[in-house]
Amino acid sequence: MIENKVLIKNLETHYKIFGPPTPEASAGQSQREPFLILHGWGSNLDRWQKVAEILAQKYLVIVPDLPGFGKSQEPLQSWSIDNYVDWLSEFIGTLPELGEGFYLAGHSFGGALATKFTIRYNQQVKKLLLISSACIRARTLIRKIWYRIAKMMKVLSFLPGYTTLRKSVYKFVLRKSDYLSVSGVMKETYLRVISDDLSHKINFLKVPTIIIWGDKDESTPITEGEFIHHRIQHSTLVIINGADHSPHIKMPETLAQKILENT
Repeated sequence: MIENKVLIKNLETHYKIFGPPTPEASAGQSQREPFLILHGWGSNLDRWQKVAEILAQKYLVIVPDLPGFGKSQEPLQSWSIDNYVDWLSEFIGTLPELGEGFYLAGHSFGGALATKFTIRYNQQVKKLLLISSACIRARTLIRKIWYRIAKMMKVLSFLPGYTTLRKSVYKFVLRKSDYLSVSGVMKETYLRVISDDLSHKINFLKVPTIIIWGDKDESTPITEGEFIHHRIQHSTLVIINGADHSPHIKMPETLAQKILENT
């Protein structure tokens, strides 16, 4: 395993590479095929280490900390998914291992990022793997309205009890505490990310796609995986029985085996 960092978009990006080149590579022949993994919101590359180590038996696995997470720096201003796509394109361009095409896997938010990247740069991706991917954003209009409310609430920050009020509002509106678990520009980044619905864009995916979902996933229900499967030609839906939204943490061996069986 190699741990490294690189400057992308003026942000220090931390990443790891699992799996040494094959003996044939040292003789001037091709090395293991590269496999790039994008983690989800609030996560980091270390939570994918077990999966990466198993996949490294076959692939050269690269896992970065996305900007704002793990050991990578936060953006200087709020980002949209498109900003992350631009960052990802530049990150890929800095690594010669990825220059001839690669397998791309994305989990949750990382799946939405992988989807948008592949729509724009489909010629670089050999096969796309969407793992409990957050591509479907229900009630997008309502979320956009709340995004504006969130900005307006800053005006009320001088009021007594503002912090308690803010936490109550966001927990009620967003149903999760993800917004509250981040700080600075990542708060507004989160709101921009959840307002980007890809349900009408995923049919533009033209590369072979493997959709992996847990049947116990409550964050992105299995119905979303089925919807994505029906919208993408040349796609395969793989269901992991008993898995929730975090199979890479709770069932890493099973998830890795499903990936290996379908690539």
